[in-house]
Formats: sequence, C-alpha cells, structure tokens
Amino acid sequence: MLTIQQIKENPEEIVRRLAIKGFDGTKPINDVINLDNERRQLQLATDNMASELKNHAAKIGALMKQGQKEEAEKIKAIVATLKEEQKAKADELARTETEIRNILLSVPNVPYSGVPEGKTAADNVVEKEGGKMPDLGADALPHWDLAKKYNLIDFDLGVKITGAGFPVYIGKGARLQRALIQFFLDSAVEAGYLEIQPPYVVNEASGYGTGQLPDKEGQMYFVSEDNLYLIPTAEVPVTNLYRDVIIPTEKLPIKNCAYSACFRREAGSYGKDVRGLNRLHQFDKVEIVRIERPEDSYAALEEMKDHVQGLLDKLGLPWHILRLCGGDMSFTSAITFDFEVYSGAQQRWLEVSSVSNFETYQANRLKCRYRGDDKKTHLCHTLNGSALALPRIMAALLENNQTPAGIVVPECLRRYTGFDIID
Repeated sequence: MLTIQQIKENPEEIVRRLAIKGFDGTKPINDVINLDNERRQLQLATDNMASELKNHAAKIGALMKQGQKEEAEKIKAIVATLKEEQKAKADELARTETEIRNILLSVPNVPYSGVPEGKTAADNVVEKEGGKMPDLGADALPHWDLAKKYNLIDFDLGVKITGAGFPVYIGKGARLQRALIQFFLDSAVEAGYLEIQPPYVVNEASGYGTGQLPDKEGQMYFVSEDNLYLIPTAEVPVTNLYRDVIIPTEKLPIKNCAYSACFRREAGSYGKDVRGLNRLHQFDKVEIVRIERPEDSYAALEEMKDHVQGLLDKLGLPWHILRLCGGDMSFTSAITFDFEVYSGAQQRWLEVSSVSNFETYQANRLKCRYRGDDKKTHLCHTLNGSALALPRIMAALLENNQTPAGIVVPECLRRYTGFDIID
C-alpha cells in the first residue's frame, strides 16, 4: 500500500497518477491526509497524558513516603479520571489508525512514470519482438486436437475427476510438462536465483501482504474451515518469506525462484479463448522474485525481462513484449511487462509471463525493510515475474512444432524428456 509520507509529499501528483489506472483518488487521498492529522493530534494527547500519569505516580510515591496519605488519595482520584480519558483517546486513536489502513488498502499502487495511458489491453504498447513465426499449413491442428491425437493431455478425464480447467497430463505429455519445469528451474538457478519450495496454501496475512487481498479474493480458492487460501502464484508465499523482516543491506539483492501449482477460479471466463490449455483453474508455473534496494530495482526489472526473453529464444517461440497501459495493470503493480507467444494453429498471441516492479507498495504491506548505510531502516522494492507459466507455453510448443512426422521437441528440453519427437 502507499505510505502516508508518499501521499502527503505530493497528494495532487498521487491523484493524477492514480487516474492513469482509472482510479479516482481524490476522496481517499484527502481522507487519509485529514485522518492522519487527527491521528497525530490523538497521539500527542495520549503521549501527554502518559507523561502526566508518570508525574502523578511519582508525586503519589513521594507523598506516601512523607506520610501525606490524604493528599496522595486526592491525586489518585485525578489519576483514575485521567486513565479513563487516556483509554478513550487510545481507543479513538486505534479506530483512526484502522480507518487509515482500510482506506490505504483500497487504493491501488501508483503507476511508474513510464506507464502509458490507456483503458484496456488494446492500449498496451508492443515494446519489443523476436523469434521466427511458424510456417504451418492450412491443416495445422490446435493443441487440444494434438493432445488427443498423441495422447498427451486428457481434458475429459480432468472434468470427470474435478471439473473443467483441471487437465490430466499423460505419458509424453506429462514428461514434457516436467521437462519444462526443470528447464525453467535450472535456468533460474544458473542465473543466480535461490530455489524455494513453498507451501501451496497461505493464510490471510500473506494474501494481504502481496496484495491479493482485498483485491482478488473472488479469484482465489478459499478453505473456510482453516481460513486458508490456495495460492494463485508462488509470488505470494515466496515474497511473504520477508514479511516483518529487516534485511541487512549486504544481503541485497535477494533472488528467489520457485515452482508451484497455481490455483485460480477465473470467474467469468468463457468462450473460445478458454479452450484447451488457454485458461485453467490449476496450472504449473516457475516464478522469480526479487527484493531490491529502490535505486537498483529498475535495473533488476530489465534483468528479469532479459531472463524471460532468453527462455523463449531457447524454446524457439516467437514472442513480443507488451508495456501495459494504466488501465490494464494490476492493482499492486507500478509497472508491468507482459510476454506473449504466438500460437500458430490458433493464430493468436498468448500471454505466458508478467514481469512487474511493485516498488514499495508490497513492502509497505509486508513491512519488508532493509537497514541502509545510514543505519536507518527503509522499505525495499519487490519484483516478480513468471519464468514461465506452462500451459500456454505447452500449447504454443505443440502447435508450432507439429510436422507430418510428429511434434518436434525443442533441443533445450531433450536432455529432460529423453526423446526428440512426439509421434
């Protein structure tokens, strides 16, 4: 969430930048400023009362030693009244602090200066592109038909066992899936990321820490008996490793990677764009997460983009990078770049990664700080990215690499699959 200091330094600029995300921040920003002024007055009043009570306590002790019990009892009566007043002020202070926090939780992150204006995905900007487009014939099959032809994925069995959006991978399909996971993990470790194996369920505090709550609870699977959420991405548990942590500056940057299953309800999804692997309720993903000093975070963002691009190049997939406009960005992000690959048989672009810098927004929720050279604590910048999400990568690989002899496996995966072609 935004810090009160950020807001009070330049409220007009905060409101202007929030408008790029389509959010009217005028009232909440003004309310935060006014409530913070009240909070300061209440804090001063309670502090003064605490000091006064301390002085009275000393007087009572001195009077009792002098045998002036009657005078001591008079002051005790004053103390009793003052304690009641102090409690009332403290309760009011707590209510004010809660109200400020609730407002701040409802305000999205402000977009970085490089975020283009726009309302929908149609306003996103293609920043870079690469890879060779597939040359498929008119009889090219979409991945769901290829999966059936070669017995790689059974979508009907998934419906039988669980429901739509929970596919069953079989034989070489399962092996190719595992090969992609291992390739992505090995590549991340080679790039200096520490592998983490996180839990797949998180508590409410973790959801608030990374901003899934209160923004995306409708998209998360919830276990009501235990008050736990299935993770929508490994970003949530991995970033929360650093909740309420003060990191020594020499330990930065922190670079973690993690494989996990991801669970998303995808409420409201329908139509042809959800067929096959295009949109699932459970899918596999390798995530990269970084904790950085603020002055280093945008260089780190470029490194993360280069890492994802390198994976796509090795897989031989055509790709482009989109700089998301304000209206298409997430609630928590300061800037986001989406990677899309071209699906030859579907003849459409499929999102396979989002790489984002959250600046101090998540860190303020998490209380993730570092101790600088000035010996003071400062909020970190947090970043994460998919490297990569598997379903649409699998879809594009199957479609783009189909030949009359079978589906050719990219060379970078063959040491993991043990086969060169699916036939």
